[in-house]
Order: sequence, then structure tokens, then C-alpha cells
Amino acid sequence: MLAYRLLTFVGNGGAKCPGLAVDDRLVDLTQEVGRRAETGQKIAFSAASQMDVLENWDEAEPLLEEIAGDVEAGKLECLSLSDVELLAPLLYPTALFNAAANYHAHVDEMMAKEFKVEQSDKQPYFFLKSPAHCVIGPGAEIPIPHVTQEMDWEAELAVVIGRHGRNLTPEEAPSIIAGYTIYNDLSARDLGRRPDWPNFKNDWFGQKVFEGAAPMGPWIIPAKAIADPSELKIDLWVNDEHMQDAKAGMMIFSPEEQISYLSQRMTLRPGDVIATGTPAGVGKPRGIFLKPGDVVRVTISEIGELSNPVTAGV
Repeated sequence: MLAYRLLTFVGNGGAKCPGLAVDDRLVDLTQEVGRRAETGQKIAFSAASQMDVLENWDEAEPLLEEIAGDVEAGKLECLSLSDVELLAPLLYPTALFNAAANYHAHVDEMMAKEFKVEQSDKQPYFFLKSPAHCVIGPGAEIPIPHVTQEMDWEAELAVVIGRHGRNLTPEEAPSIIAGYTIYNDLSARDLGRRPDWPNFKNDWFGQKVFEGAAPMGPWIIPAKAIADPSELKIDLWVNDEHMQDAKAGMMIFSPEEQISYLSQRMTLRPGDVIATGTPAGVGKPRGIFLKPGDVVRVTISEIGELSNPVTAGV
């Protein structure tokens, strides 16, 4: 299929506009879907945001492919992608599910090597982040909260859900995946334990949930465009230092297995995002943490690059 990207950009007057890009050519989906509806084309949804698109994925996907083909053929007047400011592709995901301990090498670097995660005796492990508070887009500043001195990075492949799904098998899971994006699961490592609550081993909220804790983007690549997600290459740099280097296929639990696990407990919904875990190479084991002035850059092959500068927060 023709590769296209779904994104959100800043339009006239600061409007948050859903877009579709092919190479450097960008169309405003709200305007284009509206124009087609005015010509009499039967369209069963509006495209006021990418959430509207995902909530109507069955109807939207063929139309998006049609629009992408018209962009490629030069039939539409387009903006230049390089001239617009990008926001997170999905501004307000319905849920942010974050997988923990999902690469063997990351488990080894964070815990004693005698602790093993095997599918034979474990299931996927998740925590949640607050979408409205945590999600920021490409180029947005990562504000280090004043309450932490140990801000760490975690490059991750994220799955974007486009259909409802309940009690799915791993084999059925791909049917509800709309696409993939890049995610950085920022972590305040020194807030993972609570001395005032010594009987509680982990404070996932304190460590993982804070303003700007979930950089995401720069766009969503449709699932159809990625033949084998397990072959996606994941890399992260802090400034010019290459910190993380892995393939998605090194996960302990695949995205399909994670979707199956979650769907046994609740109905997954369009707009849900599943961050599938980070590989080895985070800062904590080396005593290296983000500081104001740093730039964190995550790349995933076939998707793109997510870059964010680091600043002092409040």
C-alpha cells in the first residue's frame, strides 16, 4: 500500500488540525473530508480530529488510502509538512497502557540477573499514565519536575488501537491495530520508592506520572504499511550518545500478546495507546540522567524520529 502518515499539526489561528502526509505533502483532513462530502461522496464520519478518524477506522481507512493516492498523484493542493508545527498525533488517547519489564536485557540491567521474566510463569505487567497530563508531541520541551533528580528515558514502540476488542486471542489482536507510533516512557527513578510507605515496593504513580512524561509522535504509521513489526529497529540518543539499540522482536511479550492480555480485562477502545516496553540502555544502571539542555532523540525504522529538548520544570 502507499505509505502515508497520520498526524496533528498547528493550523491557522493555532487550530489543532488532523493531517495526512505523503512524503513532504500534507493535507488537512478536516477540510479534505468535508470537501469530499460537499461533492456528494458518501462519508459517514467527520474528521475533526485523529480521534474521530480512529473511532471510525473501518470507514476511514479506505478513504485515507484514497486521499493518499490523490496526494501522490498530485490531484490535491497540499501544504508542506516541513513548514508546519507538529503536535502529538493523538492529542488525548483514551488510555495509555505502559508495559513494564518486557525486554530480557532491560530486566537484567534494572534488577538482579537472577530475576527472570519468562512466559511460562508470568503474564504482561502494565501501569497507566494520564493522557491529558503526560502526552507531549515532537519538539515539545520535556520539563523535569523539581521533585526529581533522576529523570530517565525509555524508547518504545507504541500500538494505536482503531477498533473495539474484547477477549481477543493473540492471533485476533492485529485486527484492532490501526497503526504504530514512537513513545518515550520518561521515568523519575528516585521516586520509585516511598520511605513514608515502606510496605509498598513500587510507587508507579510517583515514578511514571508527571507533566510531559509521555512524548509521542511524530505521527502514526498505519499497520498495513509495516509488514513485520518485530523487525522494527529501536534506537535512542541523548545528545550525540547512542544509548538504546534493539529490535521490537526482542520483546518478551509481543504486542499481540499484550493486546490479548489487556482485552481479557476490559474492552480496548479506538484511541487507546499501548506502549510495549523499553529495551536495555536506560540511564539508571549507569547513573546517567537527563538534565536541562539535553536533547532526547528516538528513532524507529519505518516510522520516523521523535526528538525533544529537556528543560527545567516547576
